[in-house]
Amino acid sequence: MEPEAGTNRTAVAEFILLGLVQTEKIHSVVFVLFLFAYLVTVGGNLSILAAVFAEPKLHTPMYFFLGNLSALDVGCITVTVPAMLGCLLTHKCTISYYACLTQLFFFHLLAGMDCFLLTAMAYDRFLAICQPLTYSTRMSQTVQKMLVFVSWTCAFTNALTHTMAISTLNFCGPSVINHFYCDLPQLFQLSCSSTQLNELLLFVAAGFMAVAPLVLITVSYAHVVAAVLQIRSAEGRKKAFSTCGSHLTVVGIFYGTGVFSYMRLGSMESSDKDKGVGIFMTVINPMLNPLIYSLRNSDVQGALCQVLLGKRSLT
Repeated sequence: MEPEAGTNRTAVAEFILLGLVQTEKIHSVVFVLFLFAYLVTVGGNLSILAAVFAEPKLHTPMYFFLGNLSALDVGCITVTVPAMLGCLLTHKCTISYYACLTQLFFFHLLAGMDCFLLTAMAYDRFLAICQPLTYSTRMSQTVQKMLVFVSWTCAFTNALTHTMAISTLNFCGPSVINHFYCDLPQLFQLSCSSTQLNELLLFVAAGFMAVAPLVLITVSYAHVVAAVLQIRSAEGRKKAFSTCGSHLTVVGIFYGTGVFSYMRLGSMESSDKDKGVGIFMTVINPMLNPLIYSLRNSDVQGALCQVLLGKRSLT
């Protein structure tokens, strides 16, 4: 289905997003639910970010990375949900070709940054528990900023590469995306030119952006678990596992949904399962992260109490 020579390489000027539901009767219900989720997610993550800035007790590497993660979560949900809410309001779910590529770029930029940031947080826990005597030197402010800078650089390069690669494909129709945002698997299905090179690029990038960080996280926590089990105090072990447990929960949810989403590239048609995974990646994960990191963390709870209620923590 190659376009004829001399014709415009991209015949499709805009895509139609089918969204989450096709029944207009429940559009208002879905709109309210996702507007609520968006406000809760943005409010929760901005509260975490404000707490990290306001509370001197949280001016440590772990909470520096947590603040960055909260900012990423706000960006991740903002890339997809407001546009979807606009579609539900206007009943016009179209997105221009260039807006689709822009959404794709920022989605992969933030998702890639998440991969590296979660790895940096695992490395931080490894140093804090396994190498406590050299922790302050190995995780200085310079090292923290360098880790974040390198993470942004790698994530930007990955997102730009995928966006440029997808822009070389031909889209001649149909132009209907069975999803509520633009992503690589759905665009591959609509292309009327070969996507083998693009899929190979995605496979290689996945090894660098996802598999390598996951291996580093696993190795870090294998050392952490071994070190924690050697702690004689039950209270000490409980505190160490509590700190690491929140991070491991976030890692599990993030990578679980990501693997399910991109391992289905061979599927010819998008399904409601893809939309469900998309909701987890762009809405549920960012909404749960503030809860996961604050529920069992007295320092964060105290700082949030100070920010939200204007009260000093008692500890």
